[in-house]
Amino acid sequence: MTLLTLDEAIKIREDLRKQGKKVVVTNGCFDIIHVGHVRYLQQTKSYGDVLIVLLNSDSSVKKIKGDDRPLNNENDRAEILSALSCVDYVVKFSETSVNNLLEALKPDIYTKGADYTLETLPERDTVKKLNIEVKFIDFVKGKSTTNLIEKIKN
Repeated sequence: MTLLTLDEAIKIREDLRKQGKKVVVTNGCFDIIHVGHVRYLQQTKSYGDVLIVLLNSDSSVKKIKGDDRPLNNENDRAEILSALSCVDYVVKFSETSVNNLLEALKPDIYTKGADYTLETLPERDTVKKLNIEVKFIDFVKGKSTTNLIEKIKN
């Protein structure tokens, strides 16, 4: 599995920078992996040489999504993400914001879902300050964890 601590990821990022590799970072809960996630991650990887996924820990998912989430624990979610060929590394984090991780990793590119714009991006100030290129990726219509949960309930 390619699960790293933040310190390990920083060291790898430094090595990749020396090699001239372009590092792309994204983040999320990735609770129930579906085709929308896979396409999002594949497109994210296409922007660079190495993809680091910043994965919300169970405690941060609960803060963001509510007490009934996540359905899959952080170790299972990390293992599933690591099994995808487009994902090079996974770093778990407990905060509700990735600003500190972006500051530490200084990726070349950061991706986010197209439900955000540069103006509404919570990490806007950090990416501007660090001159990180931001790419917004369209969602696959009708594919979401929330939709899956509703379908299972009904």
